[in-house]
Amino acid sequence: MIATRALMPLRVVERNLFSYRRNWVVLVSGMFEPIFFLFGLGIGLGMLVGDLEWNGEMLTYAEFVAPGLVASSAMNGALFDMTFNFYYKLKESRTFDALLASPLSVRDILNGELSWAMVRGGIYSGSFVFVMLAFGLVASWWAALIPAAALLVGLAFASLGSFGTSFARNWQDLDVLFLITQPLFLLSTTFFTLDVYPGWLQPVVQATPLYHGVDLIRDLARGTVDESAIGHVVYLVVITIIARYFVAKRLHRLLLT
Repeated sequence: MIATRALMPLRVVERNLFSYRRNWVVLVSGMFEPIFFLFGLGIGLGMLVGDLEWNGEMLTYAEFVAPGLVASSAMNGALFDMTFNFYYKLKESRTFDALLASPLSVRDILNGELSWAMVRGGIYSGSFVFVMLAFGLVASWWAALIPAAALLVGLAFASLGSFGTSFARNWQDLDVLFLITQPLFLLSTTFFTLDVYPGWLQPVVQATPLYHGVDLIRDLARGTVDESAIGHVVYLVVITIIARYFVAKRLHRLLLT
């Protein structure tokens, strides 16, 4: 019985997978955005920027940017599902209400949606890892752990995104969430080293979830893994646990009262 209960969220994943059978282009289109950024900024702009120093190592701009794009693609893939799609199923189509008419519980639905967001983020980030390998942007066997790190980044942002979305009153409220994620994408050392920011801004950057994901994946790609990697993982896990706890309470309130 316990094993069967644990598999219930997979029914939600299965439902989401079937819903994309005729819209698979929408699902896979997100894989190309980080590739365009890599060619346009990492390689194109990199020819003008030249090499830069990171942790005492000289990197080409493409080598520096690529790990950040992996983390960003995991974030974006997870957030898209746990914002617009999550809101539609929660407030517009009432899909979650229909799912509750089945043996699924609120916890099963939430865990299933988070799992699906991880799958989507994993597809985007995993495909980009192959691009990194093809262009020689990976320097260590530690890079084998990049997909796992990307899944953790995706899960953290899926939890945060669903919590924020649970407060949305209309579609316009979701724009506020993206006013937050866009600065994260640009400022979390995705495109610039930390030392280029003003001293007062550096602690703010280091406090963001995406910074920890970017720095972790960059360490894995370059093989410069040390004790700071544990700190990154712990940070992302704690953020995920806290956000998931509060979004579960929100869903119970919205769906069962």
